[in-house]
Amino acid sequence: MMFHPRVAQVIGSAFALLTAALGNRAHAEGKLDASYTISFARIRVGDISATGVFGESEYVISARGRAGGIMKVLVDGEASFSTRGTVKDGYPVPTTFTSKIVSDAETSDVTMVLDEGSVKELAAAAPTKSDRVPVTQANRQGIVDPLTAMLFSAAAAGEGLHRDVCRHTLPIFDGQQRYDLKLAFKRMDKVTAEKGYAGPVVVCSVSYEPIAGHRAYPLVKYLSEGREMEMALAPVAGTRLLAPFRMLVVSALANLVIEANQFEVTAQASTVADPKAQ
Repeated sequence: MMFHPRVAQVIGSAFALLTAALGNRAHAEGKLDASYTISFARIRVGDISATGVFGESEYVISARGRAGGIMKVLVDGEASFSTRGTVKDGYPVPTTFTSKIVSDAETSDVTMVLDEGSVKELAAAAPTKSDRVPVTQANRQGIVDPLTAMLFSAAAAGEGLHRDVCRHTLPIFDGQQRYDLKLAFKRMDKVTAEKGYAGPVVVCSVSYEPIAGHRAYPLVKYLSEGREMEMALAPVAGTRLLAPFRMLVVSALANLVIEANQFEVTAQASTVADPKAQ
């Protein structure tokens, strides 16, 4: 999921080892520390860790992950991602997104500035590939970055977990690729992390539709072949947001599973100092 954007996106580029900080006036309400294991054919092939700080009006998420081993046929390498934005009417709205991906296939750096869902500035250092589907200006509007896409607002669905949080099509742009994740309600379930959250989750079915900027990566083909995919969302205590707890991609040969072994939310003081300033 983090080693190559394709998994990061589809699963939620969701999370990784990192440090996240809001500014001194953030008035943070909660901090999520999460770590995930990536397994393929029940063999551990990678790790993801992430931290999110969620305030009354701002949020920051950073993540880092790596994968390899028998996953090399699909994806191999490591990556880091970060995003920050504002919270408006209970919904996360990204303002900046950065990523760095290093794999056998390529290395890329992306810095993106967004305004109300449109890309205003984009710096993407990566070799031009003539075999990519061209990204148009329209592909850079009405979008969300991969990390923010993995935050789901319960504001429209009322209190608690509700099937309506799955009724979304996520228009994601990571600075190089534009794709949709189409979600639908599947079931309610219960999960237990080794450390942190234990309780109900809402499970959404997920379909992946590449739109622009992609090449015929093995993983792109693997994910867009109509495979059965699902994402389990757990509540981020103290907020009206939900985040991925588990992602499953079903295959006739072997299942790809990304699941949290740590999913802890702690209350934060009204100010969170930037560690770079210390």
